[in-house]
Amino acid sequence: MNSTVHAWLELSREELDEIYRNAEPGEIPKGDTRGTAILAGSLFSKLVAAIARLFAWQGKVFDIFSPDGQAGVLVNKITPLSLTFIVAKVYRDKSWLDGKSTIVIDYSRTSFFAKVIRDEIREVEPGVYLGKVWWGKMRILDFALTRHDPG
Repeated sequence: MNSTVHAWLELSREELDEIYRNAEPGEIPKGDTRGTAILAGSLFSKLVAAIARLFAWQGKVFDIFSPDGQAGVLVNKITPLSLTFIVAKVYRDKSWLDGKSTIVIDYSRTSFFAKVIRDEIREVEPGVYLGKVWWGKMRILDFALTRHDPG
């Protein structure tokens, strides 16, 4: 696990929000990313992250389709087999957290099961993204994405 992401597992929601507010959106990721669920402020955040990775969610695979690299789609990698499932549109818009520019992962028109979910991510350091998960207008979880390095 990336050292920055590992440190985030120790932080409160407020501390993660401050990191997010101070970050720029960065580039929309391309290709495979490794995901880490963050149950901010919990004594069990490391355990939850490990269980989620093992049994539920491993990350996202981004495909950029717009010529300017500003929009595309993604699929989530789920189950222990990293099956790709649950498609979302990816584009830039304003964050629901602070109104500043962010990368939006929007399931509302692409997924029956996740249509009320909206993710937002910002690149905190090269290849490391901090994300917020919204259920409707309610924030439910934080997460991290790191670019997959096959080497």
